[in-house]
Amino acid sequence: MTQLNFIHPSAIVEPGACIGQETRVWAFAHVLSGARIGKNCNLCDHVFVENDVVIGDNVTVKCGVQIWDGIVIEDSVFIGPNATFSNDKFPRSKVYPNSFLKTYIKKGSSIGANATILPGLTIGENAMVGAGSVLTKSVPANAIVIGNPARIVGYVDSQKPLQEGANITTISKNEFYIQSTAVNGVGIYQFPLIADIRGALTVGEFEKNIPFIPKRYFMVMDVPSAETRGEHAHHKCHQFLICVKGSCAVVADDGINRQEFLLDSPSKGIYLPPMIWGIQYKYSKDSVLLVFASDYYDSTDYIRDYQQFISLVKAKK
Repeated sequence: MTQLNFIHPSAIVEPGACIGQETRVWAFAHVLSGARIGKNCNLCDHVFVENDVVIGDNVTVKCGVQIWDGIVIEDSVFIGPNATFSNDKFPRSKVYPNSFLKTYIKKGSSIGANATILPGLTIGENAMVGAGSVLTKSVPANAIVIGNPARIVGYVDSQKPLQEGANITTISKNEFYIQSTAVNGVGIYQFPLIADIRGALTVGEFEKNIPFIPKRYFMVMDVPSAETRGEHAHHKCHQFLICVKGSCAVVADDGINRQEFLLDSPSKGIYLPPMIWGIQYKYSKDSVLLVFASDYYDSTDYIRDYQQFISLVKAKK
């Protein structure tokens, strides 16, 4: 038999508030009349929930958190103690906007203790916001952010890169080889690097080494180290990435496995086939990323929403 919710005697739940079954509202918490809170949630001591708030199922809100109008919290979110939300960029006493900015905390994400979330942002599914961070920009799905202002430092469930020399077709330093990865179809390509007194040379051949003939290239440079590029997949386009100067990290995700790689040599590249979610970040100050693409630019070939990407991956199974 499903248990009813639990309201501590010292908590205040205003008439009209919707509290789901098996949800617990603890001491000195206050929930206003328009709030909607799902099943099996845990609102700890001194939590305040305003009227225009939606909280999904299985959400944990630790002590001392205030959740203001316009905030939407999806299922299975964790909010640490004293995390601070806001809903008005220019607050004035007794002056109210026509509507408050919406903030979305997506399914499965976590917010650390004492983090500050500015209004109008989205924290993507399964993302993690570090304790004490100040969030000034939206966070992509699965990203780990820390600091003030918060910046991306990693991605959850991202496997460590394979060790150099593992699972390769040959081990000669001056020959071409491919290193396998945990991500479907993705490979790390090592090209010959020939150096002598005149300088160094590296070379690769399309179709023979790189598995497509490019129709387009572009270069990415002057990226601040805190910024992230990519964050999309393609329906049909193949891509090949080489960091010809400096270094950057590439995260490849096939919807099941996610792995991070470091491009730090002009003789190393990564092949991203269609239907692979790609992210580039941790750019060095001097980095220049060269990208070859199998097709001309077509905006309809891009998949820019991670949940849409996951749905398409599942549909192909």
